[in-house]
Amino acid sequence: MRGKWVSIIALAAVAAGMLVAAGCGHDQQLVAIQIQPSVETVGATTIPPAQDAGFQVQLRALGSYIHPPVMKDITNQVTWASNDTQMFTVNSAGLLTATGNTCGAALVSATSTTNTSAGGISSSGAIVTGYMTANMVCYQGGGTGAGPALTVTFGGNGAGNVVSSPTGLSCSSSAGACVAQFPIGTALSLTATPTGTSLFGGWTGCASQPNVNPCTITLETNTTVTATFN
Repeated sequence: MRGKWVSIIALAAVAAGMLVAAGCGHDQQLVAIQIQPSVETVGATTIPPAQDAGFQVQLRALGSYIHPPVMKDITNQVTWASNDTQMFTVNSAGLLTATGNTCGAALVSATSTTNTSAGGISSSGAIVTGYMTANMVCYQGGGTGAGPALTVTFGGNGAGNVVSSPTGLSCSSSAGACVAQFPIGTALSLTATPTGTSLFGGWTGCASQPNVNPCTITLETNTTVTATFN
C-alpha cells in the first residue's frame, strides 16, 4: 500500500513538472509599440517651413511584451518610416528630420515583423506597428518679410543657380532650399542657370510648362517650386 502512494506522489510530481514546462512555453511576445514623443510640432506661422529644414528630434520606440508583462526600448530593432518625406524623414535609428518642403502633418511609424517570440517560440508572423504625428506649422505671413513666401528647392544630381525678377530671391543648389517673401499678387520670373557641366532639367510647381525657362508664377499664397539640374 505504501508503494502505491509513493507511485501516486511520483506521478503527481511529473504532472506538475509538465505543467510548469508548458507554462514556460508562453515566452515573451511583443504586443504593442509606443513611440515617444507621440506628437512633435515644428515651426511657427511667422516662419516659412524651409527655414526649419534640418530640425531634428530623436524618437524612441518602446515595446510592450507579455509573458511576463514588460516594456523594453526597441528603437534600433524596428523599421521606421514617414508617410510624407516632403515634410519629415526618419532614419533607421529613429532620428526625425524636418525637410521643410511643405507643411501639414506626417504620420511616422515604427514596425516590428517577427515570426518568433523573444525566446524563439513561434508567434505566427506577428506584425506590430506604433505611430506618432509630426507637424510642420504652415506659414501664414508676417515675421521678417511681407506677403506670401516663395520657396525654391532643387532636384537632380547637377548644380545651378536660381534668381528672381523682380529681385528678391537668389539661391544656389549647393546651399539647398531658399525662401523669399514678396507682396501678394507679385508676378515672378525665375531663371535657372546650370553651373559646370550640369544641364537644366526642368521646373515643377510653375504656371509655365516644366521645360520652359524662365519659370513664371503669380504669388498668391505660400508656394514651392523645384528646379532640376542634371
